[in-house]
Amino acid sequence: MKNYWQNAITFDEYLKVAEDRFHNNPNKEDEYQEYYELGLQRTNRTVKTFKIDEEQMQRAKSKNFKGKLLIISEPWCGDASATVPAAAKFFEAAGNEVRIFLRDSDPTLIDQFLTNGTQSIPKVIILTEDDEVKAVWGPRPKYGNDLLKKFKENPETYPREEFYNDLQVYYAKNRGHDAIEEIIELL
Repeated sequence: MKNYWQNAITFDEYLKVAEDRFHNNPNKEDEYQEYYELGLQRTNRTVKTFKIDEEQMQRAKSKNFKGKLLIISEPWCGDASATVPAAAKFFEAAGNEVRIFLRDSDPTLIDQFLTNGTQSIPKVIILTEDDEVKAVWGPRPKYGNDLLKKFKENPETYPREEFYNDLQVYYAKNRGHDAIEEIIELL
């Protein structure tokens, strides 16, 4: 984990990567190019609207967690645009170091934390002070997972477009609160 941590970036550097890829992506074959603009808009909205919940902060601090958070993400990811900014801002304010490892830069990290056999992101890896994995969260809060399950069980009655819309409305209203709550429980 130490090596992945050293190759990870800060949240501000992550934002710069998102901007660079949207405006001037050096990879002209990037299959996610069309998603960078939307991801950047959603990330910036989350940054602008995010407010620290003082009760959550008190609970987080009461855990006396001295470790750090390594988040596996990519700027094109819709789930990441709603949760990564909130988690990064919250846990940095709580006094924990937060870094982001770009999933597509080296798949060996995400391959250790698959979700039902997929490289789903974001993944928040909670590390101890000794760089040991304490817990893992992700790729989305329980409510988002419930929406996904509903879609997968009944795509005829709950179409993909409706699922995506419901998920983004949830993220916009929730502003990272549930993700942070679930991560605090794992500290």
